[in-house]
Amino acid sequence: MKKRLLTLMIVSSMLLSLASCGNSTQSNATESSGSGSEISSSSTVKESGNEDVSQTYLFTDDAGREVEIPKEITRIVPSAPLAQIILFAIASEQFVGLATEWHDTAKGIIGDKYFDLPCFGSLYVSADLNVEELALAEPQIIIDMGEPKKSIKEDLDNLQNQTNIPSVYVSSTLESMPETYRKLGKLLGKEEKGEQLAQFCEKIYNRTTSIMEKVGDNKIDTLYVIGKDGLNVLAKDSYHSELLDMLTNNVAVVDNPLSKGTGNEVTMEQISLWNPDFVIFAPDSIYDTVKQTDSWNKIDAIINDKFVKVPAVPHNWMSMPPAVQRYLGLIWLTAELYPEYCDYDVKADIMEYYELFYNCKLTDEQYNTITKDAFLK
Repeated sequence: MKKRLLTLMIVSSMLLSLASCGNSTQSNATESSGSGSEISSSSTVKESGNEDVSQTYLFTDDAGREVEIPKEITRIVPSAPLAQIILFAIASEQFVGLATEWHDTAKGIIGDKYFDLPCFGSLYVSADLNVEELALAEPQIIIDMGEPKKSIKEDLDNLQNQTNIPSVYVSSTLESMPETYRKLGKLLGKEEKGEQLAQFCEKIYNRTTSIMEKVGDNKIDTLYVIGKDGLNVLAKDSYHSELLDMLTNNVAVVDNPLSKGTGNEVTMEQISLWNPDFVIFAPDSIYDTVKQTDSWNKIDAIINDKFVKVPAVPHNWMSMPPAVQRYLGLIWLTAELYPEYCDYDVKADIMEYYELFYNCKLTDEQYNTITKDAFLK
């Protein structure tokens, strides 16, 4: 009760301060671009002496910050959609709010009760984090994950001061995901679940790297296309192209790879020059009409029917955001591109993923619907 009163006093103070200056507390950050957010200058100061220090400890996060956090955590909030996906797999029952609302296509995959959670917005990406509502929900910790922004320390310090809630950063890349889940397991008191998720990720990643060693220099020339006009691509060496670069010869080589979900805008002339052998279309792109588009019918991949659409229920298997669901991309795309090297059961692995990470036992009908356009005709 004291903690709730303190939080309410803090939030009231924040609101008065905000009203007097007319500023919003929402972050002005941009999506995963390497530049951090700027949070409103109003902040609250953590009062000392109100916490039982025997119930807390100093945690050093992956940004090198020492943060005092509870030894027992049962209430968490993700800072952004990427963190939401990773954290949901290990501690969905600890969520007291979301960074982004679930898409309608997630119904039947994500439990109904999680659609009723309040949405506080995102520290990055949409930069619409509502710190007042977040503070009122009284999470014990806010967790940020993914690509480290240049201003990550300042951003999380500001967020922590504003909300009086410990805010930490845990790194996560495609390769480091097993270690990420082991860290989260210790942090959240979910070691057994964390280890289970880590071992699944290790199995998939190690198998994929072994297959790619056999593929060697024979990676297939591939292009990942985004947008209804089909003129945006995931550029080689961008943060979002990590999986694509691992499995293919990503022909989208540009001068300034953008680390954002919309990728780099290019011209049809440039796509014609790249002339990929295989094309992966993002959801909501021109996949359905590409065969009726004259400019695309000059591309080898389209002429030879070597193109697919990425599954995206409940999240895009390739990226956007580049979270743990990319392991579904490793399972699916590796076998689709290099079947001669893959002797595993794609469907069984995908079904196992959905059960482990979404707590959902897919039906055959659901599986067929999700992967409808994912395989070559």
